[in-house]
Amino acid sequence: MARLLLIRHAQSTWNAVGRMQGQADPPLDDVGAQQAARLAERLLDDPPAALYTSPLQRARETAEIIGRKLDIAPAVDERLKEYDVGDITGLTIEQVAEQYPSLAESWKRGEQLSIPGEEGREPFRARVVAAFDGIYTRHPEGTSAVVAHGGTLGTYLSHLLRLSIPYSPFGFDNGSLTILRVDGVKPRILLLNDTCHLGGEP
Repeated sequence: MARLLLIRHAQSTWNAVGRMQGQADPPLDDVGAQQAARLAERLLDDPPAALYTSPLQRARETAEIIGRKLDIAPAVDERLKEYDVGDITGLTIEQVAEQYPSLAESWKRGEQLSIPGEEGREPFRARVVAAFDGIYTRHPEGTSAVVAHGGTLGTYLSHLLRLSIPYSPFGFDNGSLTILRVDGVKPRILLLNDTCHLGGEP
């Protein structure tokens, strides 16, 4: 039986100012580097045997900090990238409301309106599931860690739980840890969006 450690990347420079990141590539800020180091310390007592990461800087830098502490080289998988949010990439919520008011209103109502230039939910789900299926196939026993993005992790978790709603109901904080037990039949969530290692700081 496999265990999967799902790690949302630590805080980036764009997280700090509330910009839509999608597949844009901002780095970690100083707070993010500290978050990643604290998560690495937490994993020392029960380290994963393998470590995978999205290629985007904020995830890759998080994985590299963890990997150095645990002496594991992160493997990059392009399919673990965040959802491409198209034309709203780089905008704040306030700018989205100003430039795309109908989109902002649909979000408030819990609806899913198309974003100009976006990736598309089904292609996104397909590539994310393929990435995680590949990891499970390579490591059907033991523990693997995956550093990725809120959208990526939420989409995979929704897939495992067979949720048919068009968006993920799961939220993941920067530097959070979620632990799954996966056997191909009955997945179990052992821990969800845990940040106790951050201790309220920074």
